[in-house]
Amino acid sequence: MPASERSLELVTSAAAAAMDKLATDVIALDVSDQLFITDAFLLASAPNERQVRAIAEAVEEKLLPLGAKPVRREGEREGRWVLLDFVDVVVHVQHAEEREYYALERLWKDCPPIELPVPATAPDSQA
Repeated sequence: MPASERSLELVTSAAAAAMDKLATDVIALDVSDQLFITDAFLLASAPNERQVRAIAEAVEEKLLPLGAKPVRREGEREGRWVLLDFVDVVVHVQHAEEREYYALERLWKDCPPIELPVPATAPDSQA
């Protein structure tokens, strides 16, 4: 069963918030067929701990008006890998080194990607 409409709304909003804070390598995966505890993962990277925390905070702020509060939050103090569990969606904001080392996208490679909006700050592809 594919991710619910609610999950897709949350993951795209979370991705937009992450991209607004200049997260890199932002991808979303539909893990609903593999896991029963959540529908989607959002993965995002940042080059330093301060930005990891800022991205996680922005995601929380963006999802709050949608009625979503994390039921679990881990890693904020260290700022190397912040996990935000919104039940339907789990957001992983990782320092670039952790992202490369743990390679969650390889671990979940059998899960279909969820199309995300292109950030408004993306350079124009027609030069």
